[in-house]
Amino acid sequence: MADLYLRNLESERKALWATCRLKGLAKDTPERQRIAALDTAIAAHKAKQAG
Repeated sequence: MADLYLRNLESERKALWATCRLKGLAKDTPERQRIAALDTAIAAHKAKQAG
């Protein structure tokens, strides 16, 4: 079964990253901070699945 939680996190990250690249947003913007939070959540979820 597909992991919908992980898929949603990665989808949100991809959309935010595209927006940041398009607008040329700096590292301290809320969007970039959300990407960092998503990276942490994705890594934690993958670690939880692995062991």
